[in-house]
Amino acid sequence: MIHLKKSDPKIYKIIKAEEKRQKEGIELIASENYVSPAVLETMGSVLTNKYSEGYPGKRYYGGNEIIDQAESLAITRAKKLFGAEHVNVQPLSGSPANLAVYMALLQPGDKVLGFSLDQGGHLSHGHPMNFSGKLYTIIPYFVDKKTEIIDMDEVEKIALKEKPKMILAGFSAYSKNMDWKRFKKIADKINALTFADIAHIAGLIAAKLIDSPIPYFDVVTTTTHKTLRGPRGGMIMCKEKFASAIDKAIFPGIQGGPHDHINAAKAVAFGEALKPSFKTYSAQVMKNAKALAGALQKRNYRIISGGTDNHLMLVDVFGSRGVTGKEAEKALEHVGISINKNMIPFDSRKPLDPSGIRLGTPAVTTRGAKEKHMETIADLIDKTLENKDNETKLKKIAKEVKTFSLQFPVPGIK
Repeated sequence: MIHLKKSDPKIYKIIKAEEKRQKEGIELIASENYVSPAVLETMGSVLTNKYSEGYPGKRYYGGNEIIDQAESLAITRAKKLFGAEHVNVQPLSGSPANLAVYMALLQPGDKVLGFSLDQGGHLSHGHPMNFSGKLYTIIPYFVDKKTEIIDMDEVEKIALKEKPKMILAGFSAYSKNMDWKRFKKIADKINALTFADIAHIAGLIAAKLIDSPIPYFDVVTTTTHKTLRGPRGGMIMCKEKFASAIDKAIFPGIQGGPHDHINAAKAVAFGEALKPSFKTYSAQVMKNAKALAGALQKRNYRIISGGTDNHLMLVDVFGSRGVTGKEAEKALEHVGISINKNMIPFDSRKPLDPSGIRLGTPAVTTRGAKEKHMETIADLIDKTLENKDNETKLKKIAKEVKTFSLQFPVPGIK
């Protein structure tokens, strides 16, 4: 970054400081990952200079012959990766992708059956403060209080009673697999549309390690980062009969010109995900998640729903240690471990200071960590929470975190 260092030393220093933080810390935020050097290079390319309103072959600006090739390649690779009939790679992120689906298939006020945020859903699945909750009538479904797993019989009862126009299946903090076939059967009974948000598990689905909703659902959205290990962005996949409505909802519905450098980087990431090594990586993500959950359970931490079937887990730190999620996040950040505070199902505490924390293994797995290393990470978490008010011990733990982390290189950082 010789040019940046000279022209804007302040931003250069900030970037170098962030590189140092990433190298020396343990990244356990379930929605984060490290992209490859190839993806980084593509995001920083001259493709950012182009403006390309419209779609390949149908642009509102000239000079897009080459950009069309890049976007078309991203679409082709995504179709091959997921088996989708139609793909739109232009959404700027997950929430815009979800907004486009609502706009394409619903009218304001229509009923949507969605997974409640405080149970593991996402803001864009119907939170009252989000566009989804403001514009549409959201009917929530929940997990069972005892098992902390979605009760599909209860989902069916709610659906038959409320008769929503759309059923939305997806999550941001749920560690079990979704029963896509059952959701589809329920939707068919009331002639409802089916919408899946696979933002968190797209990489695991692409690697064919967990079931995909694409053969069953009308429309599927995802982010392209997280387990898919691409650039920050979104994508919509749908049945061909919804293609026109989806494309029009993105442009001119909610977006203007797409981010061509990001769309090209998506193509690079999809190409990486098509390689056998990506399946090996994804399998290790899941192995590490199970190992981390097990290591924490050995230390008497309660894992919500009893374990994990994907890349993430919710930990009831308040019930297990009397430490709030906010306190845990702050203490762990202090020693160089990044996590996020998170509500647990039927939480008695408030969202900004909940009972739980959310952990995920995509990032540490990208750096090369294996199951045996999850034991060390669990031990570091436990020691930190046990000594959250002891600055002397926290400093010692921070050194351990740094020593541990520097064993594992971060892609794109020397």
